[in-house]
Amino acid sequence: MILDKFVKASIMEIERFAIHDGPGIRTLVFFQGCPLHCPWCANPESQTIGRHLLYFQNKCIGCGVCARACDHQSIFWEKGHPVFLRDNCIRCRQCERVCLQNAIRFSGRTMSIDEIMQEVLRDRDYYENSGGGITISGGEPFVQEKAFFALLRSGKAAGLDTAVETCGQVPSDKFKEAEPLLDHILFDLKHLTPDIFHAFTGGDLTQILENLEYLAGLVPKKLILRVPVIPGFNDDEETLEGMVKKAAKLHIKKLHLLPYHTLGISKYEQLGRTYTLENTTGTPKEALTAYCAVGEKYGVNVRIGGKE
Repeated sequence: MILDKFVKASIMEIERFAIHDGPGIRTLVFFQGCPLHCPWCANPESQTIGRHLLYFQNKCIGCGVCARACDHQSIFWEKGHPVFLRDNCIRCRQCERVCLQNAIRFSGRTMSIDEIMQEVLRDRDYYENSGGGITISGGEPFVQEKAFFALLRSGKAAGLDTAVETCGQVPSDKFKEAEPLLDHILFDLKHLTPDIFHAFTGGDLTQILENLEYLAGLVPKKLILRVPVIPGFNDDEETLEGMVKKAAKLHIKKLHLLPYHTLGISKYEQLGRTYTLENTTGTPKEALTAYCAVGEKYGVNVRIGGKE
C-alpha cells in the first residue's frame, strides 16, 4: 500500500542498483534542497529545489536550433556556441526538446510518492536477496519534510529496509519523528570545529553534533558515521583521529572515510557555475588506511569508501 501517494517531491535523480549507501543492493532517491553549500558537493544541482539547466558542450554541434526555439531570449550565440542567460530562463524545456544531440538537459523533476514507489518497487527481489532497500539522499531529505516522511512511511508499509543519508542540520524533533521509520542512518560529519565548518559550508556544527549525540544515545546501532575527506579542510591527522575518537565516545561502531574525488567538476561547468576547488587533487585511499588501525584501537570499524 502506498501511503500519501499524491504527496509530491522535487527529485534530482533516482539511482538503481546502488551498493555504497547502505547494506545490500539499494535504490537511491535524491531529494533536492540542502541547508549547506559545501564547495566540494558532487551534486550541486541538488542544493536548491527546481529545474536546473545543464549544457554539455562536448555534445553540441553548434546548429543554433536551441536559440531559435527559445521564446524568452534566454539563449544567444557567441563563437559558435550557445550562451545561456540563466536568470531569464523560465525552465519551459523547449531548448531541451529541440536539441537533437541531447546537449541540453534539465535536472530536477516533480514526482508523486506513488510514482517514486513504483520505481523503487521494481527491484524488490534484489532487495530481498541482498538485504537492501531504499536510501533517501540529497541534498538533504529533511528539507522536503512532508514528502520525505511520506516516502518513509510508504517504504515501511511496503516492507522495505529504509535508510537516510543526512548532513545532520535538521530540527531535532524531526529526527525523533523519523527514527522509528529508519533502519539505517548515514550521518555525514564533516568537521569537529564549528568556525571552520561554518566558514566552508555555512552550516551550524553545534546543531549537527547535538543531533548526532541524541541519535547515538538512542540508536547507536543504526548509525554509520560518514566523513568526506577533503584536502585542506579536514584531511589532517588531528581531525581524522578526532572523528574516530568521537565515534568511539558515542558508541558508534561504523565509520566510513569517503576520499575526495573530482567526479562532480563537470557538473559545475554544465550548470554554468565555478568550481572553487579546481586545483585540489583527489585523496588516494592508501593515504587513509592508517585510520583503520586507529579504529581498531578504539573499537570502531573504519572503512575506506561507502560500501558495507
